[in-house]
Parts: sequence; C-alpha cells; structure tokens
Amino acid sequence: MDDDEFFDDGTAENEDGVSPREVGHNIYILCHQLAKHNKDLEDLLSKTGNDKYTKALRHYKENTAQIEIVRSDRTMEQIVFPIPEICKYLTNETKIRVYNTAERDEQASKVPDFFEKCEEMFREMQWQKKLKSQAVLSTISNYMSLWGRLLFILAVVINLIVAFFYPYTSQLPNVNSHVNGLLWVVLLIALAIVVTLPKKVFMYILGFLSIMRVIFSFGPEPALWLLGSANVLIKGVHLVSIMGNKGTFAKSLKQKVTDGELSYHMVYLVFCVLGLSVHPFCYSVLLFDVVYREETLLNVMRSVTRNGWSIILTAALALILVYLFSIIGYTFFNNDFIVDVTESVVNWDTIKMDIDERVQEYVTNQLKPLSVEDTCEIGVDCTDDEAKSFAKDVATEVIASLEDKSKLLVEVGDMKENACSSLLMCIVTTLNHGLRSGGGIGDILRPPSTAENYFVPRVIYDLLFFFIVIIIVLNLIFGVIIDTFADLRSEKQNSEEILKNSCFICGLKRASFDNKAVNFEDHIKREHNMWHYLYFYVQVNVKDPTEFTGPESYVYTLVREKDLNWFPRMRAMSLSIGETEGEVNDVRCLSLKLDLLKSLVDNLISQLTELKDAMTKQQKYRSRREILSTTSNYTQQYAAPAGPMDLIQQYQAT
Repeated sequence: MDDDEFFDDGTAENEDGVSPREVGHNIYILCHQLAKHNKDLEDLLSKTGNDKYTKALRHYKENTAQIEIVRSDRTMEQIVFPIPEICKYLTNETKIRVYNTAERDEQASKVPDFFEKCEEMFREMQWQKKLKSQAVLSTISNYMSLWGRLLFILAVVINLIVAFFYPYTSQLPNVNSHVNGLLWVVLLIALAIVVTLPKKVFMYILGFLSIMRVIFSFGPEPALWLLGSANVLIKGVHLVSIMGNKGTFAKSLKQKVTDGELSYHMVYLVFCVLGLSVHPFCYSVLLFDVVYREETLLNVMRSVTRNGWSIILTAALALILVYLFSIIGYTFFNNDFIVDVTESVVNWDTIKMDIDERVQEYVTNQLKPLSVEDTCEIGVDCTDDEAKSFAKDVATEVIASLEDKSKLLVEVGDMKENACSSLLMCIVTTLNHGLRSGGGIGDILRPPSTAENYFVPRVIYDLLFFFIVIIIVLNLIFGVIIDTFADLRSEKQNSEEILKNSCFICGLKRASFDNKAVNFEDHIKREHNMWHYLYFYVQVNVKDPTEFTGPESYVYTLVREKDLNWFPRMRAMSLSIGETEGEVNDVRCLSLKLDLLKSLVDNLISQLTELKDAMTKQQKYRSRREILSTTSNYTQQYAAPAGPMDLIQQYQAT
C-alpha cells in the first residue's frame, strides 16, 4: 500500500506550510521516546495488524531512525529523527560495495573511511532521484546486475561454440531424426514450464535448449553471429545502466576518463565488437570477466600485483645471475652448448605437384582438350592464355592458403648445433633452457667425460646454477606470491570476523553485550546502525539550517569541519546505563555496610561509657571505705568512742 493512503489529505501542506505527515512523524517520535518509560505505550507502538492505524505506525517505524552521538562534554545523547525521503534512492549494490570495501579494524578506524564515502553516496542519491524522471534510463539502470549475469553466460556459451565447432563447415551438425524430434519436444516442455513457473533455473535451461536448436537448424556460425550480436547489444545496455547508476552522465570528462570501472567495461565492449567483426577468437578475452566478478580470483591476481616490485627485483636478480652464468659458460664451456635441432625446409615438390594437379584438372574439365605439347606445367610457357592465368592463380592460392602452408615445410631430420656461438646466443640459451629445465642448464649441455680436464668445473657449474638460480631465486619468487596470497586470505578472514563480531560504528565486540539488557544484534540494528548515521548525515545536509535542533546544529558544524568526534568510539549508551546501575547497586551495598558499622560503633561507645561510669563509682566507693576504715582504727586506738557529730568533725578536720 502506498504511503499516501495512510492520510486522508495526502502529503499536501496546510496553510501554515506544515505537512500532516510531518506532524504525524513528530508525534510518533515523541511516543517512541515516551515508550521507554511506559510499558503500555511500548506495546501499543509494537502492535501488529492490518488495520489503517497499525499500517501507519509500521510506516513511521520503518521511516524512523535513531543514532547516538557524543557531545562536546563527552556525554552521549540519543537522537531519533525521520529518515529523509531521498535516502530511499540509495541502491543495494552501493550498500554492499561500501560495506565490503570499507576499511576494517577493531578500533573503529573504518568510520573515517565510511564518512568520506558519505558525500559520494549522497551525490548518488541525488542523481538517482533525478534519474527517476527519465523512465527509459531508470528502467535500464534498475536491472544492472541482470545484464552482468547475462553477459557472463553469453561469453561462456559463445566460447563453447567456438571450442567445439571451429573451424566452421558448411554442413550442419549430423543429428539423428529421433534426437532432433526429442530436442523439439524438450524445448516445448521447457517453454511451458517457464510460462507456468518462471524461475531462473528453468529460464537458463530454456535458453540453452534454444541455442542448441539454432545450432542444429542453421549451423554453428549463424548461431555464433546471433549470440555475438546479442552480446554487443546487451553490453551496450549494461554500460548505459552502469553510467546511469553511478551518475557518470553528470560527471566531467576527466572523471569519466579516470573512472577505472567505466574503462574496464569500455574495453569489454571493444572485444565484443572485435569478436563479432574481426575474429571469434577475440571472444576468449571475455572469460576474464570471471576474475572481475569473483573476489577469490581477484585475490589470486593481487597475490602477484600487490608485491609486484619485490617480484620484479627478484626477477632482476635472476637475470643478473643468468648473465653471469652465461659469461662463464661462453668463456669456459662453449663447446658443451650442443643442442639437438630439427630443420624444416620448403617442400617445393609438393607445391609443384599440387599446382600441376589443379591446373590439369581445370584444363581437362573446363577448357577444350589440349595436345600433349600444350599441357601447362610449372616453368613451361602455356599456349592457352586462360590456362596460364589459372595456373598463376592456383600457385598464389596454394602458397597463401593457411591450410596448404602446413604442406610447405618438411622436416629434414635431427641435427646438432652450437647454441653458444656468441655471448647473446649463450644468454638466450641459458635463459630459455636453463630456467625451463628442472635441473637447470646442465640438462641440455653435453654430458662431459670423467677423463676430461673440465669435468669437475662442469659439475660445479651445473650444481651452482641448480642451487642458486633454480632452488633459491625461483623459489623466492614463488614464496613471495604464495605468502602474499596467504596474507590476503588471512586479511579477508579477519575482516569478515571483525564485521561479524564488532560494531561498525563504535567498534565494541560482541562479548561486550553478553548478559546485558541489549544484545549485539539489536545494538547494530537499532542503536548503531551504520546506515542510520548516513541518513543523519543526509538529514543535516538537506534540512534548512534555520530549523535545526540543538544536536543537528552541533553535528552540522562538525560535519563541515570534517570532525568525527561526534561518532561514539568504544562507547554505547546501553552499556553506560548498565554500568551506572551497577555502580548505584555497589554504592547502596556500601552505604548499608557503613550504616551497620556505624550502629555497631555507637553501641560500643555506649557500652564503654557505661563501663567508665561504673568504674568511676566503684573507685569512689572504694576510697570512702578506705577512709572510714582508717578513721575507725584511729579512734579505737587513740580516743574514746565518740558520737556521730564528733566523727564528722574529725573527718572534716582530717
């Protein structure tokens, strides 16, 4: 259902210039924010159904994004915003390309690379929106991947026809009548299946059967011409679709020339035309498209080109060593460079016999019978001008014919030849035979006798060439290629592992979200969705600056300065909330323990105070008893018993 069906008045603005859809979107964003604190509202927003209001809520949900930014005081803030309408023009091919080619590591340094591509993707959105107004170009561009698949299938089929049927003959392929009828039946069945059940695999089968039917009905050459014409046409359409999707038509001439992808497809189109108009062998180059389409094969090519300079320097070292060994061989072992050769000469007798047979057949069948004296032979003047002219034409045809050229050469036999007659020939022989032979240059040199004086030096020469050039230098080159391929494979695996288990935006790993309120999948889908950050970048670029909110104004300023400090690095609000709650729980536990300790201390202080008071009273009571005891003893010893008043007076005097 179209979005406009959710609103009675469509997208028309009212008198104040405010769209009802925009008002509804703002209300939805407010409800989305409040739903975090109200369970009933959250359930209402996530309600499923097919009624009008539920579809409207689903529409707003699909067109609302949220991100987290870092403010200047290093605090984090969540922003919920409507996705700009222009963002829907971003193609899936571009998303896949950016996601797979962005720089990846575990510390979120892929964000700068992604931010640099945001401007390019924004321009592509603008171009795609403009492209929608051009119906034909838009339709062609929408099926760009389909044209690419068809081109690769055509390239494979064309090369199979060339491989099986070249050189072409005028006769049609010999097919049994029963097989011919069976092919028609299978073709009709496949057509019926495709009409009733249009799936790719059945379409491919139908296409293959149709090509076989054309080959058996008209021959391989007409079928190849038909497929070649279709290949050129589809490649032209594919090239237009690529230029339409990338906005090449709106770029400058310099940008068009320096576009590597566009140059590749232009060269591809040239070889399609050459295969159709010059020679079918040109179609073989089109099979290299599989390298461009498959990343694994691209890594194989990169294993050679990535460390190309190291390989070139190692090859230069090998050439220097070959040059030195050539000088030594030319100086000391010149007579040992004896190789077997086979000489071929022109078989003039075969040519003469072929021409005589053709001329004689022409004279016998086409001209009037001639006498023996008038018979045209090579080297003898012909009395008949027409026979002479025909003999000349036949001689030219036999010599120039590619098929007859194989008859011009005849092998005389095996011969021996010195392949080191000059230093240049010695270098060529050492380079050609020495590097291609498994045991080095010693495999093609004359085996020396043990009685010769140069036997030991020859053995040393052969062994040094084998160990230094064959084993060490060549294996150095192979080792560089193999190690580079292993590094590329390891980098690919690490990149896939990082993309799978770490957030593209903040770089936090999957393990950081274990046992948390938000799992890793929800985090990368809702909180730190990389495409939501692109949409917010577009939002601050298409929105009127006078209508910016505080966060939008803050981000817009940083975007203009190419400052990425607003991207969260190794941080997420869901983890911060969890950490804050944990800290609060720890503080509460510590506070309870402190309160308990305080109560224990207060009890101890009260008990100590009571003990002190008791000890003070006891000391006073003991002192009084000692005084009374002393007084009683004194009275009993020195005076008569006295009354109470007398004791008091005595005590006061004491």
